[in-house]
Amino acid sequence: MMTARERVVAALSHRQPDRVPIDLGGTRNSSMVVEGYERLKAQFGVQAPTRLVDRMMRIADIDEAVLTALHIDTRAVNPGPAPLGAFAELGTRAYRDMWGVERNWPEGSYYYDLTKSPLSGEITIADIRKHAWPDPDHPAFTAGLAERVRWIREHTDCAAVLNVSSAFVHISQYLRGFEDWFCDFVIDAARLEALFDAVLEVTSQITKHQLARVGQAVDVVFCSDDLGAQNGLQMSYEHYQKYIKPRHRKFFRAVRDATPAKLVFHTCGSVAAILDDLIEIGVEALNPVQPTAAGMEPGGLKRTYGRRLAFWGGTENQRILPRESVADVKRMTEELIDIMGEGGGFVFSSCHNIQPDVPLDNVLAMFQHARSYLPAFAR
Repeated sequence: MMTARERVVAALSHRQPDRVPIDLGGTRNSSMVVEGYERLKAQFGVQAPTRLVDRMMRIADIDEAVLTALHIDTRAVNPGPAPLGAFAELGTRAYRDMWGVERNWPEGSYYYDLTKSPLSGEITIADIRKHAWPDPDHPAFTAGLAERVRWIREHTDCAAVLNVSSAFVHISQYLRGFEDWFCDFVIDAARLEALFDAVLEVTSQITKHQLARVGQAVDVVFCSDDLGAQNGLQMSYEHYQKYIKPRHRKFFRAVRDATPAKLVFHTCGSVAAILDDLIEIGVEALNPVQPTAAGMEPGGLKRTYGRRLAFWGGTENQRILPRESVADVKRMTEELIDIMGEGGGFVFSSCHNIQPDVPLDNVLAMFQHARSYLPAFAR
């Protein structure tokens, strides 16, 4: 039997593990929204208050007792609270983050909505330079990381997953506002590039400090920037090639130069058009594999890219997990492991954070069946 850490590393190295490794909460994109997580906590008698790893999406930090009960092979290494900077509470259900972006939590919603983008509208490159950027050298960005890795090594045999900042796409969209962000590609690309570079300068420096602290001790580095929509890329392939890819190359190279850990990149939606590009610039595993998005059918991805790219995720979260029966969830789990697990190259997890409308029985069935199921190639 492999240890959990050996299992994850083997899978990401395209070696056959003793069983497919399982992730819940190892990343900020494979956890649970608070309301659903409270039901899971109650199932295992966990009394500890719920901590958040992402306030905007209201994503839970999964308690160790739950992870142990479900035999999860990963453990998250999450940076602590960011330094205040521009941060402020703006009432009981609103806040401004460290970038100056304002959000509120509407009644009846599960998430915080974007309400103010500080660099939207008719701005100049000089306005971008004068923005109140976070201090990337603040010690808060590395506080507790070494202690968390040490705890994982001393109390578990699991793989340590360092979650670092989004590189620049997400953050620049929030800062500029989505409409202005998309329009800038064709109206004023120089302004957009200046924004990209300003964000990347901050996130790269933060990531550099985090990797200097624990890069040699973790097993996986997880970063993210959503590039896909349901039917294709958010931007044209030409715009991706010219404006996005070179900056991701720079960010990924800095990560890989600083750590032997595996580089996992999260990007939602249909990104089949750029998988060769992602491999070229250093991505070793893709999360989440959104199977209902165009071109993201797991079997096709495994056949085409399985020797060059590992996959993390892949469950069908839009219909089967929230709406179908336990038997359907088990069948989905088996099919995914059968397709993706042979020869390594696969970590089983929910396609994305599990939403509150997913029945508890389906959550339990998915993880417990992934743990017990023995595929034909392993018999």
